[in-house]
Amino acid sequence: MRLFLILFSLVFFVSCKAQNTVAQETITNTQTTLAENPKLVVGIVVDQMRYDYLTRFYNKFGEGGFKRLINYGFNCKNTHYNYIPTFTGPGHASIYTGTTPKYHGIIANNWYDKVIKDQVYCVNDNNYDPVGTEDKYSQVSPGRMYVTTVSDELRLHTQKKGKVIGIALKDRGAVLPAGHAANGAYWFQGKDEGNWVTSTFYTNRLPNWVEKFNNSDIAESYFKIWNTFYDISTYTESGPDLNNFEGGFKGKETATFPYNLEILKNTNKGYDILKATPFGNSLTTDFALAALDGENLGQDDITDMLAVSYSSTDYVGHNFGVNSKEIEDTYIRLDKDLERFFNALDVKVGKGNYTVFLTADHAAVEVPSYLQSQKIPAGYYDLNDFKTKLNEFLTKTYGASDLLENASNFQVFLNRDKLSLLGLDLQLVQQAVVNEIISYNNIDKAYTATSMSNTSFNQGVELLLQNGYNQKRSGDVLAVLDPAYISYSITGSTHGSGQSYDTHVPLLFYGQGIKKGSTLKHVNITDIAPTISALLGVSYPNAVTGKPLEFVLD
Repeated sequence: MRLFLILFSLVFFVSCKAQNTVAQETITNTQTTLAENPKLVVGIVVDQMRYDYLTRFYNKFGEGGFKRLINYGFNCKNTHYNYIPTFTGPGHASIYTGTTPKYHGIIANNWYDKVIKDQVYCVNDNNYDPVGTEDKYSQVSPGRMYVTTVSDELRLHTQKKGKVIGIALKDRGAVLPAGHAANGAYWFQGKDEGNWVTSTFYTNRLPNWVEKFNNSDIAESYFKIWNTFYDISTYTESGPDLNNFEGGFKGKETATFPYNLEILKNTNKGYDILKATPFGNSLTTDFALAALDGENLGQDDITDMLAVSYSSTDYVGHNFGVNSKEIEDTYIRLDKDLERFFNALDVKVGKGNYTVFLTADHAAVEVPSYLQSQKIPAGYYDLNDFKTKLNEFLTKTYGASDLLENASNFQVFLNRDKLSLLGLDLQLVQQAVVNEIISYNNIDKAYTATSMSNTSFNQGVELLLQNGYNQKRSGDVLAVLDPAYISYSITGSTHGSGQSYDTHVPLLFYGQGIKKGSTLKHVNITDIAPTISALLGVSYPNAVTGKPLEFVLD
């Protein structure tokens, strides 16, 4: 018996020691894992980038820009927006919150506010003043976004030791990704100023590094001749330079290369012309590199985040269209800027010490007039005619001429006070509007707000509409146009629909913690934020509906 007790004690001691050793190794391994977070996360949003730009222009790209992400990172080839409408404000908000307008509240760039009975802008906030400019347009904040972003969660997780900076030519492209708790967000004030600015939401004065950048002649140096980077005869991935489907610049008879920006700036709002050329992206890269140094990003073991949005691609696309020589040259030059950016990150942060994701806030439709020339169904919709016809219907049916309060973003807002005064049932009037407008040419579908609230859709355009429908902010009736029909000029491209040409965007991950590979699995844009959250080990944004992409993470 005594021998048994001795042997039992010995086995128990060895077992406990082994378990303690394993436990200690587990703790050590866990600590090692937690310490391996990237020093910097760089989120890149390319405004109005279609997925097929990666494949169309692939042979024109160098090895260090897009191809670096594609060949040495992870390429999600089937990434889509899962809501309507596909605009810049909602896109940036959805990427960083991991949810849709139904929850984050940014339902468009501008929308009709049912409470104040007026249009509002997604980042306008009169509680704050502009900094670095007198332009009241820069009274902005992320206050209209209801929920947190992955950048907010990083700030909370690190007790605000991890820095977050947002940068874009467009204020909404800088403000919404940076979130509510950011150290700073900066955008470009054009016209006769040419400065990077912010608002008192972030600071009462520009940091010294921003003032130094503004006082340089970097912005002014881009007033030069915009010609194709390579010989234009080699631009075989786009249509002819001279065609009927492009807008162009005031002061130049044709929308053809070259463009003398020094001359054209006088008739095209000064520095604003840079936004509509690839040099706007170059200027953004210049400023992002200045931010790396000025804010000491990625210089310690606490993760920082830099959110960069390249806006010029959107301006060029709207002006010249997705099949233009101008858009091809813009992406060739953006590829060079990305290479310059990544090379600087290698030096300043360290190769292997940072993580990048690149995506787009929406894509774009081929110019409908061009599609028509190719005998493909497409066209244009007159929104004013829509309003007139609908108003006539409501007046004739209910005997009141002011029941249509607003129609914008293809949403109908009814005058609910007047409906109540007349004793009319809101749901019945909503359905009557649906029954009326579905008979209009080129209105493909229409749904009431009641159906959006009371019915759970699980596929198709109905699901996309529901994901974009916010009870407090959206209209009484939602309409959808026929595919490739837009309410826009007959030149240039636009976006906003739930069709694949607007929803299908690139999504590339690269760097620390990212596997090398690709997938054709369907991915939602709302999956980006939880994936980055999982990579960093921080809480998901508080209204997240997306899921982490496990197959991306190493």
